[in-house]
Amino acid sequence: MIDTRLMDLFTRYQRIETEYPETTRIQTPFVVRHFDARRGGVVYANLTAENADPVIRDEIAFFTQQGVIDDFEWKYYDTDMPLDLPDRLRAHGFTPGEPEAVLVLDLAHLPPRLAAPPRSLIRRALTDADIDQIVVMHSLVWHDDQRWLGDYLNPVIAHSPDRLSAYIADVDGVTASAGWIDFNPPSPFSGLWGGSTLPEYRHRGLYTDLVAARAQEAIARGVQYLTIDASPMSRAVLEKLGFELLCMTIPFTFSPHTSVNMQADGS
Repeated sequence: MIDTRLMDLFTRYQRIETEYPETTRIQTPFVVRHFDARRGGVVYANLTAENADPVIRDEIAFFTQQGVIDDFEWKYYDTDMPLDLPDRLRAHGFTPGEPEAVLVLDLAHLPPRLAAPPRSLIRRALTDADIDQIVVMHSLVWHDDQRWLGDYLNPVIAHSPDRLSAYIADVDGVTASAGWIDFNPPSPFSGLWGGSTLPEYRHRGLYTDLVAARAQEAIARGVQYLTIDASPMSRAVLEKLGFELLCMTIPFTFSPHTSVNMQADGS
C-alpha cells in the first residue's frame, strides 16, 4: 500500500520542485521539463483525460524544436493520471522501457550493514580521470557508449560539487563498480544513481558498500530519505537492506529525429 504522505513529499520535492545542475528547468501549467544540449525529459505531469493528448503533442513539438536533443524521456509513475496515460504515450510514438521500482529508505532507521565501514576500498571520484574510469566501466557493463555520462558528471563535480558525490569501488587497481548521489536542498530526499558493477566483480558486496558510503554521507548532510529507481536485480538487494517500495515507474522514450525521418519516408 502506497504511503500517501511520503508519496506527496516525493512528488513535490523530487518531481515538481527539483532542479539539476547544468540543466534548464521549465514548469508549465501541466508539466515540468528538464533539458540540456543533448538530453531532456518530462519529470512530472498534471494531466486529465481531456488534456492529456494535446499536452503530449505539445511536449513532442517542444523537444523536437530543440533540434540538438537526441531523444527525450517521459518519466511515468503508476500514480500518474489519467489511468491510460501509458497507452496514450505509446499511441504518440513513445517506446516504454523496463519498469523500475522506486524504493525509499528512511535514514532514521539505517540498518547495521549500511552504518558499518565499507568492507572494500571505496573512494570519492574527484578528477576527470576518475570520471573517465567510471565512463569506461559503465560502457563495458551496458555494452554501449556512455560518454554522455562523463559529459554530465564532469561539469557538475567541477562547478557544483555540493550537488553530487560520485564514488568508486576499486579492486586491485580496477574500477570495478561506481555510483553517485545527488543533493537538492531543501529536499529531504537524495537520489542514488549508477551502482553498476563489472560482471567479474559481482557478488563481492561492492554494490552494498557503495550504497553504505552514500547513505552515510547523506546522513552527515541532514538528508532524511534515500530514493532509487531499482531494476529487479537491484531491488532484491536493496529490500534486504531496508529499502521499501514507494511506487513503480516506467521511462517512455521519444526520438524526435527518428520520428521526422519516418514521416519523411512516408511511414
